[in-house]
Amino acid sequence: MGASSSGQRTAPAGAVVLTAALMAVVAAAGRLGPPHTMLIAGPVGALLLVEVARRAGLHADDLGLSRRSWRSGAAYAGICAAAVAVAYTMVALVPITRWAFRDERYTTAMGTAVLTALVVVPLGTVLFEEFAFRGVLWGLVRSRRGPARATIVSSVLFGLWHILPSLRLNRVNPAVARLVGPGPTGQVLAVAGAVAFTALAGFVLCELRRRSGSLLAPIGLHWAVNGFGVLAAAGAAR
Repeated sequence: MGASSSGQRTAPAGAVVLTAALMAVVAAAGRLGPPHTMLIAGPVGALLLVEVARRAGLHADDLGLSRRSWRSGAAYAGICAAAVAVAYTMVALVPITRWAFRDERYTTAMGTAVLTALVVVPLGTVLFEEFAFRGVLWGLVRSRRGPARATIVSSVLFGLWHILPSLRLNRVNPAVARLVGPGPTGQVLAVAGAVAFTALAGFVLCELRRRSGSLLAPIGLHWAVNGFGVLAAAGAAR
């Protein structure tokens, strides 16, 4: 992925603003559109973000997409996915902790859960969020402010990105409701907790991106947490 000519190049600050605008459009489409809109909006949005980065002068290396980093990224991704699978299995097998996986959003047939984990999660969630937060946004900020500032910006915005998805968390997840309560105060606490947790998760994902040099590493961990989580929740509902 080469840089654009100087006449077509977008200034990094403008590229960050454009990236944020595209992310808002995709988020609105996923929130307001028909079911599974993100299966289309996510991949299309990811491609548009890459084009924004290209016009800002970023290369494949800057986005974690260089072929030279694939082996390292795949290794990190595999190790992280295996660790998540082992951790989830241990939690699910112990009766005293199994309740943590109970979530009414995933009380579906196991076949549906598998389809969600293998198709909806990677295409509708992981692909766009990783390209947006650990690929383009991280790369743009890093090119001007360095990796530390890029990680802070990306992680904070990743936490804020989860405000809307967590608004019903204390009503659909009994484990969360047990901790914070089902009322308005519980909702505020649940949202604040979700934002803090996902911001911390964003920091870990950024570190994987930095250490591996590849976007495959955070993609692997992100998918494992969400995908295996759906399967664990479906299994806990049995």
